[in-house]
Parts: sequence; structure tokens; C-alpha cells
Amino acid sequence: MEQQQQLNIEDGSRTQRAEWVLNSPEPPGLCHEIVSSIKSAVFPNGSKHSSSSTKQTRSTAAGVVSFLHGLFPILTWGRNYKATKFRNDLMAGLTLASLSIPQSIGYATLANLEPQYGLYTSVVPPLIYALMGSSREIAIGPVAVVSLLLSSMIQNVVDPVANAVAYRKLVLTVTFFAGTFQFIFGLFRLGFLVDFLSHAAIVGFMGGAAIVIGLQQLKGLLGISHFPTKTDVVSVLEAVFRSLHHQWYPLNFVLGCSFLIFILFTRFIGRRNKKLFWLPAIAPLISVVLSTAIVFLTKADEHGVKIVKHIKRGLNPISAHELQFSGQHVGQAAKIGLVSAIVALTEAIAVGRSFASIRGYHLDGNKEMVAMGFMNIAGSLTSCYVATGSFSRTAVNFSAGCETVVSNIVMAIAVLISLELLTRLLYFTPIAILASIILSALPGLIDIPEAYHIWKVDKMDFLACAGAFFGVLFGSVEIGLVAAVTISFAKIILNSIRPSVEGLGKLPGTNIFCDINQYPMAIKTPGILIVRINSGLLCFANANFVRERIMKRVTEKDEEGKENSKERTQAVILDMSTVMNIDTSGICALQEVYNKLVSHNIHLAVANPRWQVIHKLKLAKVVDKIGRDWIFFSVGEAVDACSSKMVNFSSC
Repeated sequence: MEQQQQLNIEDGSRTQRAEWVLNSPEPPGLCHEIVSSIKSAVFPNGSKHSSSSTKQTRSTAAGVVSFLHGLFPILTWGRNYKATKFRNDLMAGLTLASLSIPQSIGYATLANLEPQYGLYTSVVPPLIYALMGSSREIAIGPVAVVSLLLSSMIQNVVDPVANAVAYRKLVLTVTFFAGTFQFIFGLFRLGFLVDFLSHAAIVGFMGGAAIVIGLQQLKGLLGISHFPTKTDVVSVLEAVFRSLHHQWYPLNFVLGCSFLIFILFTRFIGRRNKKLFWLPAIAPLISVVLSTAIVFLTKADEHGVKIVKHIKRGLNPISAHELQFSGQHVGQAAKIGLVSAIVALTEAIAVGRSFASIRGYHLDGNKEMVAMGFMNIAGSLTSCYVATGSFSRTAVNFSAGCETVVSNIVMAIAVLISLELLTRLLYFTPIAILASIILSALPGLIDIPEAYHIWKVDKMDFLACAGAFFGVLFGSVEIGLVAAVTISFAKIILNSIRPSVEGLGKLPGTNIFCDINQYPMAIKTPGILIVRINSGLLCFANANFVRERIMKRVTEKDEEGKENSKERTQAVILDMSTVMNIDTSGICALQEVYNKLVSHNIHLAVANPRWQVIHKLKLAKVVDKIGRDWIFFSVGEAVDACSSKMVNFSSC
């Protein structure tokens, strides 16, 4: 009687826990989730409401303050900003400016824009990001990969040589669209779109882009006048070899290579001696100053050395009137803007998170997207093209001891002063020096050890890496991106349409049920087949595959049971703990499994269905069909219940 009483207590507890599953509240709908995501983005600290009008007023004021603090993080950390931090930020900002000025001019030429547009892009976007960004170390400005992306895609629409004004207007329009997309991504928490470019794809894409950028610099390094608009390695090398048979000027090559060696040597010294971190940072500026002086004093420009010539002086001019929202190229501008937005965000968030992890704080990707979107929208209105976080300049900023994004403000002010006072001094700056500065920044984009690591860990990931690399190298930037995303999607689709359906067994001495293939010591329960569906979504893409795999396992167990009647399957338990959601196709597949099992006198039990799953099963009347007594809180309780019911059936 005591044993029977204990069994009744256990059955009651099991029934109560099953009722918890069956009577769970209705999950939030899609509209509720969208509204909640927007509220959490706009009011990150939340807001409490009260029935009292006074409290409601205070709550509204608190909500406004919370909104402002979320939108402008500088309001939060600015209150505790001290003079000691400013001293460090000042030194870091000046060091950053010494690297940013020559790099910005070089990246503008890479984007087929006039040099001053690179400097413009190092003024307004960093100032906006300093107000709205949450990364303390990231350095904002033009970068090589985005500059290449813009030049390679936009020049297919408008020729930058034949129609420079139309080309510039299209670049600014693309920048506006890029900022708009970035802002929308952050507001609606669509950061997962950036993740479509996987880590492996980024490694391959960056490596291929670095080589393409390097080949593009042969134009400035060799002083070649005619260069192809195509960026693939075959077209570029053909143009280089053709140009070598015509007139070219070796002085460009000598000058560029000399200072490239100097920059790389200073970088080597800086790595060997951490106290000399400032040396490789100012090496590009020293190269510009020395090479400009050499050309001016020797009049090398009269002997074939190509120079920058005129750089427009003054602050960023307003460019709102240059944006084009009508005409035949608007659709293409939006498409290029979307691609640029994703690539720029991917690089910026990767850079920001890497240094945030070193400093031990969390970087909110969605807030970063909002900040990047605002700064690029503002940039498009002030003659800037797409800006993002630069890895090389961020590393310099970090090494220089920056404390906050005030270093970006210092850098922007320094660039602004150079625009006002120093542009005339850059007239004789050789193009070959800009090429050497860009070439010196490229080794950091090629990560061979990481590519080898990807090959060792995941061959499918390496395929995406290789696809992006060779796509950029032998096709174009667009082909490389499409190849990377396509291979990554193929991997996702393969994993989703063919999820594993595992047989589970109980580990000895525990109440834990695990995959019998991974844990051979796991014990099967006689007469009961326990199956786990390893898929986050049971849907139209994998429903039939899952149904077939379940029935195949039932058939295999029945084949084993022919020799031993105790092994014959009497119940099947579906562990649905990993299935986060289900659609109508998945529900139909479950119904078909149930009907087939019933036709073979086999009971079906469902263990640990998730919130959305049990809600939809109740709406579809599947719970009523299976029976409320066959829905369980855990696999262990399902096994105990099935075992006791099988004993009752056999006794009957």
C-alpha cells in the first residue's frame, strides 16, 4: 500500500508538471515582438507606468531621459570624464590624425574621388559617432575595402573619368542609402542580416580584397596612365604588362617602394618595442612630408613623377542638393547602398567587439548600427562617402592609450585644421606615396593562419572562405560577396533540411537521456523508442525528412524486436526540447507519424515541447488527438509514464 501510495504521488506530480506545459500562457505575437524590439532599442533602460498622473509625468520624463541616454551614450560616461582621460585621448587622437590624414587621401583616390573627400569623411562621421557610438576604441573614417567596393560597383553605372560630377553625386546618394539601411537595421534589431556574411566569408573576402587593392595601387606605384575599370586580377595584370611596353616612369616606383620599405620597417620596430607604438603611426605622415619636400626641391614632377596637385581647401561643403532620389540610377544606388551598409557594418562591429572584449565590456551591435546609420546619413549631407571602423587605425588608437571616443573628436579637429591650413602644402605629394601607404595597410587584411584554422575546424566554412576569396580575386567584389553568401546559405539550408534525428538512451546512474551514438554506454529502454529532433524549426523544408527518419527508426527497432518480444516497440517518445517553432507542414508531419504509429498499435508521447510549439499544437487540435495524457514535461517523466502504462496494458 505504501508503494502504491508513493506511485500515486509521483503520478500526481507528473500530471501537474504536464499541466504546466499544456496550460502555459499564449506566446507573444509577431507584432508584439516588433514593437518590443523597437521599444528596447529606443528606451534601453525601460520605463515604468503608473495610474497616478504625477507618476506618469515622472515616468514620461524618465523615458525621455532614458531615450536620450540610449541614443547618446556620451551623456552617460561624459559625467565622469576626467582631465587624466583627456590627456590620454588627446595623445591618441593626435597620433590617430597623423595616420588618418595620409590614409584618407589615399582611400579617396581608391574610391575614384578627389583627395579632399577622404579628409571630409574623417571629420563629420567621427564627430557624429563620438556622440552616438558606444565603442571606446574604434576609429571612424574611410577604409580600403569599402572604398574599393564603391569604386568597383559605381563605375559600372557612371564613368568616374568621363563624368566625375555625376559619379560623385551617385557616391553621395549611395552613402545616404547605406546610412538609412544601417539605421533601419539597428532600429528594428535586424543585426542578424550582417551575420549572413559569416566569419569565414569575411576572412576570404578581406584577403581577396586586399590583393585586389594592392594590384590597384600598381597604377600609382608605376605611374601608369591607362588602367582598366575591372578589378579582377587577370585584367589588372594584363593592363600592367601592356603598360610596361609603353612609356612609364621608374622614379614613381623607386620613390613609392623606398617609403613603403620605410613604413614597414617602422612597423617592425613598433612591434618589437611596444614603447615605440607611435613610430609606425606617424610613419605615413613622415613619408608624405619627406616625399613632398623631395619632389618640390628636385622638381621631380617635371620628370614623370605624378603628384596629387590641387586639394580643395576649407570645411566640408553641404551636399544635400547633390543627392539624387529620382532618375534612372536610384535603384542601383539603393542596391549598392545596401551592400555597402552590410560590408561596412560587418567590419565595424567585428573591429569594435574585438577591442571591447580586450577591455572587458559589451558592445551592443544594434546601437552601433543606429550610430553608424546616423553618421553616414549626416556624412552624405556634408560631402562624405561611406565611413566605418578601421582595424588598422583602431589598433593605433588602442595602442596610443585612448580612453574614450574623445580621441575621434581630437582626430576630426586635427583633420579639420589640416583642411583649412595644410592643403596647399600637399600639392606636390606624389601619388606613389599614397599607393605605398595603402599597400602598407594591406597585410593586416590577409589572415592566412585564420584561414588554415578554418580549414582544420570546418571544411564547409572553408569553402565559403575560398569562394569569397577567389570570387573577389578573379571576378569582382560583387561576385565574391554573392559567392560567400550563397555558400553560407547552402550550408544553412543543408543543415535545416536534413537535421539529425537521434535515438536516446539513459546514462547509467542518472536520469539523463543522451544520444546513444555519442554515448555508447547509454541504456535503451525496452519497448520504448526515444527520438530527439535536432532542429530549431520543424517546417516545410525538413518535415518530410524528419517524418521518414522517425518511421525508419521505428522500423529498425521492430526488426530487432522480432527476435525478442520485449524489444518490440510499444511507445515512441519525441523529445522536442530543441524545436523552437513549428509550421503547418511540421504539424501535418507529426499527425502522419501519429496515424502510422496508431495503425501499428504504438503510442506516441511528446516530451518538453517549447512555448510556440505547444501553442500551435493546441490550436491545430493535435494535443487533443494525441491525448493530453501523452504530453510530458521531460523525457524522464515520459519514460516513467510509458513504462507504467505498458505494464497496465500488458496486465489487461
